[in-house]
Amino acid sequence: MTTRRLSRLKLAQATVIASAAYPVVTVLGRTLRWRVDGYRHLEDILLADQQPIMAFWHGRILAATYFFRQRGIVVMTSENFDGEWIARLIQKFGYGVSRGSTSRGGRRALVQMRREMRSGKATAFTLDGPRGPARVAQPGAVWLAKLTGNPILPFHIEAARSWEFSSWDRPQVPKPFSYVAVAIGDPIHVAPAASADELEADRGELDRSLARLVDRTGEMLAG
Repeated sequence: MTTRRLSRLKLAQATVIASAAYPVVTVLGRTLRWRVDGYRHLEDILLADQQPIMAFWHGRILAATYFFRQRGIVVMTSENFDGEWIARLIQKFGYGVSRGSTSRGGRRALVQMRREMRSGKATAFTLDGPRGPARVAQPGAVWLAKLTGNPILPFHIEAARSWEFSSWDRPQVPKPFSYVAVAIGDPIHVAPAASADELEADRGELDRSLARLVDRTGEMLAG
């Protein structure tokens, strides 16, 4: 289902959900206490006159949306109902959106994201979205890095206290006043002439990097 095929009722529902969620997420975000490791990696990319391709797991959308707000980051969102209300919500926090996913519209979305990066904007992928398998990186971020020459910047966010839901991606909502760890990893550079095998190797390294960052956030919250 693309956005154009959503009914007026579904579009109205997406607007209501986004409008209701925005003040809730804003108030919740203001109570959170952040512990950040590796922020220098983002700063180094910007100092090199590049833009990051932010890469993280689908289940951490809420905390990531608040932490990286108002930066003009362009995020790929799926072309279904969930993607519609998520797109409308994150736009309220200063994000751009590119509509597509690994299952539909991905090529068109990558073309748009390439164009956005050429104009100086950062981009972001929920690597295992929109439907999983959970915590297995899809190749979109690697392809965009190859096309643009910009590095992938993996990160993970974990709350010390949270509500976690039972859907495929185990989405996490931090509880008010919780500590939240943000671990940002080393940038991953993809060669412009990378072969299919090299792209798969880079995708595998992205998986391993995020696994290390998950462990790192656990250490940050335990310390």
